[in-house]
Amino acid sequence: MNWKVVFLPEAEKDLTHLDGSQRVLIQKAIKKISRNPLPDIEGGYGKPLGNHSRTNLSGFLKVKLKNAGLRIVYKLIRTDTEMLIVVIGARADDEVYKQAQSRADKHSL
Repeated sequence: MNWKVVFLPEAEKDLTHLDGSQRVLIQKAIKKISRNPLPDIEGGYGKPLGNHSRTNLSGFLKVKLKNAGLRIVYKLIRTDTEMLIVVIGARADDEVYKQAQSRADKHSL
């Protein structure tokens, strides 16, 4: 069963700002993840994020596209079997996680 994929408006903009090949990689990854977005400890693809010095992203998950240097940060909404894409971007000095924290705060996630 595929989970419904929902994007924050900012995450949609993240996707449009990627070049064409990166966009295709992200879209394929999201399609694959949506089949099983659970945390890896539950047999899924996501790696749990936590509370670190600059961000508190407990309850959020990430997927790395190592070769492309990109990250997808998302949150599962288990009651609706929905996965909410929070941010898509490069790993550059944990900037993607700072953006995820900012957006989580803004949208009360």
